[in-house]
Amino acid sequence: MGSQELIEVKFRLADGTDIGPSKYSPTITVGSLKEIILSQLPQDEENGPKTINDVKLINAGKILENDKTLAESRSPVSEVPGGIITMLVVVRPHMPDKNNDKLQDGFTKQSSCPCAIL
Repeated sequence: MGSQELIEVKFRLADGTDIGPSKYSPTITVGSLKEIILSQLPQDEENGPKTINDVKLINAGKILENDKTLAESRSPVSEVPGGIITMLVVVRPHMPDKNNDKLQDGFTKQSSCPCAIL
């Protein structure tokens, strides 16, 4: 395969729907792919992902790193020549700031277990 050939990728979401397939340059970074995915996800969800760090891409059981290119992230063992690569998209809900004692809905965090041991 020449280094300039486009790579066809689709992204599978947790609900079973797909984004794509679309063709990408082998030099595109995983972080850029995540930005593309974020732009295509519904924006009306309150706890939806806000940044690329809220999204994980998995290919052949391996979590892909943001600074790696698509060519570096490929798994030749699991790919069919000329086939579409399917990557799993795991979305972590956006969480409030850990340093903030108040949650978004106004309730304060509990610092201990509310359990009672008898």
